[in-house]
Amino acid sequence: MNQSKLGKIFQFMDTLGLGERDPFGNPILFKRLVMMVLGFISYNRLTVYNKTKITGTEHLENLPEQGVLFLPNHQTYFMDVVTLYHIFFSVKWGFRNTINYPIYLMAPRSNLFYVAASETMKNDGFLPRVMAQAGAILVNRSWRAEGVDVKREVDLAAVEKIGKGLKFGWVISFPQGTTRAFAPLRKGTAHLIKGENPIVVPVRINGFRRAFDKKGLLIKKRNTTLTVEFREPIRFDTKATTEEILERLRQEIGLEYAE
Repeated sequence: MNQSKLGKIFQFMDTLGLGERDPFGNPILFKRLVMMVLGFISYNRLTVYNKTKITGTEHLENLPEQGVLFLPNHQTYFMDVVTLYHIFFSVKWGFRNTINYPIYLMAPRSNLFYVAASETMKNDGFLPRVMAQAGAILVNRSWRAEGVDVKREVDLAAVEKIGKGLKFGWVISFPQGTTRAFAPLRKGTAHLIKGENPIVVPVRINGFRRAFDKKGLLIKKRNTTLTVEFREPIRFDTKATTEEILERLRQEIGLEYAE
């Protein structure tokens, strides 16, 4: 076999992620397969049964491959993340502000992660366990457990795990920490930004609470317009206070607008 053919084989293996693992030890190939299957299952929910209006993906086109933190408001457990994944895959293929060309599902971006509560991913059945393989960074919430407010020690390992994800790729984190409408931003998000100094992309989403059930798995209302707006990336000053960061995020995410 000549070097040209060998080169093509290795390039193909690299595209699939054969033999590679993410920083949490998960096989890249399996992660891509899970993303692909979930993408095809969810595609019609976003483009046929409902319509997804996307703006601002031009802000994503020149972002680095690592060290980017996406901060959207939160309306469903899973469909928020799934939709953002669709958009990220589409942008990787060169499409702007659209997910109407599902060819992008044939080679999804693998350096994606999202922050999720451990109890949600482990206690809510088979599908969440599968979705956890698509890049979930599991954390223990210190303020809520099993649907009720609690007070317990902060999960110190969470920041370390999120930082590890940022060093490898893009991370989605929900600064409200809950799908409850009008919930305030958690201070932990500001501490994370001060500690890791990522590029921050605020995201405004709307319509998901009307279109889907709380988990985002069942359609509640068809023909809903789902909106996703990516705001301009921010690099916060290292001297910015926690309050200054939270106030800027509150304005950018536009909680009044989104809810």
